[in-house]
Amino acid sequence: MTINTNLTQTVLFVIDDLELKYFEFNDLVTNFWMIKGLLERDFEVFVCIKSGLMTEGNVAMANCYEAYLKDGNIFYKKEEPKKHIIDHFDVVFFRPDPPVDIDYINACNVFDYVNSETTIVINNPIAVKNFNEKFHINYFPEHVPENIVTTNAEEIKSFIKEHKKAIIKPLNMCFGGGVYYVDTHEKNINTIVKNLTNNGKTMVMVQKYLDGAIGGDKRILILGEHVFDECIIKLPGKDDFKFNEHSDKYFKTATLTEEEKQMAQEVAKRLNAVELYMAGLDVIDGKIIEINVTSPCYFIREINAHNNERFQDILMDKIISLIELKQGKIPASLC
Repeated sequence: MTINTNLTQTVLFVIDDLELKYFEFNDLVTNFWMIKGLLERDFEVFVCIKSGLMTEGNVAMANCYEAYLKDGNIFYKKEEPKKHIIDHFDVVFFRPDPPVDIDYINACNVFDYVNSETTIVINNPIAVKNFNEKFHINYFPEHVPENIVTTNAEEIKSFIKEHKKAIIKPLNMCFGGGVYYVDTHEKNINTIVKNLTNNGKTMVMVQKYLDGAIGGDKRILILGEHVFDECIIKLPGKDDFKFNEHSDKYFKTATLTEEEKQMAQEVAKRLNAVELYMAGLDVIDGKIIEINVTSPCYFIREINAHNNERFQDILMDKIISLIELKQGKIPASLC
């Protein structure tokens, strides 16, 4: 492998293994649109998966493939990956999907050796390690449903008894993995709790069930301190209480209320301060049920279809402004 040490105007995307496998024509995923938009603006873009990250001593490295445009679509050069020093990239988008397990944490640890003063990292993996998408909604207690985080079966069953209906969820999964609806009539509660808590060793979150969930949850999009007016409602899947199928029929148009926008701006300010620039809030009945910061999906194709617009252009303009702001090229007032 060769080491390239003279990169300029370059961007690295750390993506999920599955996204690399289905890299071309995959307009379901946010990374597709961002990579395409950056290539169209003459950035050099490279991609790697989290297992392609490494260190040599105290130097953070990435084994990368180069992305390119052809006939309006994105591809990558399917050859032996080339090793690059991460500090030589101008921008890194760190966006592998959960589960946030030991492999994910070790990928984050690589960025302990990246100079974020000179390389902009979105989202900064050091901050990602310190922010759990479920647990840390409680930084905003006035905006979240009542909840507990515990390993204790009796605490969980007591919470369900008090609130009649609840949601139990693991703390490190995505896309609804391992999430259960339970109520006081649940006959398998002991088995559910035992399995999710790994026999009382692993913490789970138990949230009060919000009746508005039957109508889906609203995804509110954040970039830096900007809250987008564009949003979408994710509808429960067939024979399920939650969104779990990325299909057009499970989305509908949404608008932000003024209260939701103010709430999101409060969250955005706190996240931006710790370099968690890209986030997606899942909101039901005006309450935040999750703050997605690992690889937040912006549902660009769906917003375009429902709003008859090119949201990718709006998003890309904001991304470029954020990059230029962090590079000191424009004042904050213009971002």
